Amino acid sequence: MKTELGAQFGIDLPIYAFSHCRDVVAAVTKAGGLGVLGAAWLTPEELEMSIEWIEKEVGGKPFGVDLVFPGTGGDEKSPEEYLKQIPQSHLSFVKNLLDEAGIPDFPSADRDEFMSEWAQKMSMTNKKSQEQLEVTLGKKSVSCVVGALGVTPDWVVKEAHSRGVKVGALVGSARHASKQKAAGVDFLVAQGTEAGGSVGSIASMVLWPQVVEAAAGVPVLAAGGVTRGSHILAALALGCQGVWVGSLWLGTAESDLNMEMREKLFQSESEDARLSFAMTGKQCRVLNTKYMDAWSQPDAPKPLKWPMQSILGGYPFKRAERSHNMDYWSYSVGQAIGDMKGHTTVKGEFERLLNEYLEALDRLNATTAIE
Repeated sequence: MKTELGAQFGIDLPIYAFSHCRDVVAAVTKAGGLGVLGAAWLTPEELEMSIEWIEKEVGGKPFGVDLVFPGTGGDEKSPEEYLKQIPQSHLSFVKNLLDEAGIPDFPSADRDEFMSEWAQKMSMTNKKSQEQLEVTLGKKSVSCVVGALGVTPDWVVKEAHSRGVKVGALVGSARHASKQKAAGVDFLVAQGTEAGGSVGSIASMVLWPQVVEAAAGVPVLAAGGVTRGSHILAALALGCQGVWVGSLWLGTAESDLNMEMREKLFQSESEDARLSFAMTGKQCRVLNTKYMDAWSQPDAPKPLKWPMQSILGGYPFKRAERSHNMDYWSYSVGQAIGDMKGHTTVKGEFERLLNEYLEALDRLNATTAIE
């Protein structure tokens, strides 16, 4: 299963993993793939500690970091300014929603303190992004930096290349792919609308070959709904050089989601992962719950722009988590959720994917064999 891009990274298997959890990133890399840490919301100090922890765990094996770069995530406001842009009507909406559900609140002072801290994490400024990138590139163990939510800035590409670090970018259309290729990135992640988090509107099976054509030689990874070995075979057959997997790791032992959150995911089907603007203010695929449903009702306020909606969401989700009421919680997850039905491990998922890949390849050869 060696591919050109995989050989460049020195990995055994063309399986790339996106995760906000450092344990998942390390486990994927140790299993022969390449883990990528979703770090956009980490402070520079938290990011440095996470990278150093992963370094010790993987023993020199490659891993990457996913960031949001300047010019791709909004304007230059401080966290305090973003907080001030959240209308009282929106805060009252989520507060009343949880009050009516009988979910205990916490004191207003504690709520204000939490939201201030949450705003620090959710806000994205040029200064923060530059500091995050400097921390990332200051670690020789990092093999790649991956950007989302816009065209990768020229200075990011130049700085990464000067340190010998490859640059990747997520795209949701062939047009986006052409722009990223012109920006000089080293590989693309073609993310179909089935994926979790911020997504476009084109399905994976349509998108992947379109991006491969637009990339014109730049390696492409397939993302969006990948949960089976047959998906890996399909991605390679469509011209991709590997798969980018995210949602699948949420149900593993290494995931940082607690048991109640994982059980909520296991109880859900693929159709429960729906597109909504209520999570972040951008089009995202998220787990549909009573909280998400409330935002689609006629009397609900219009979701705020990013990142104010993300900042607002921290309060109700934390409140629901503390009361153990997962009906008023949610998470970014793709339609892969329908294949997540029980607790597993990263190593176990790798073994299953590889076995299924071989079975799919055998079926294909048997189907196309001509006597």
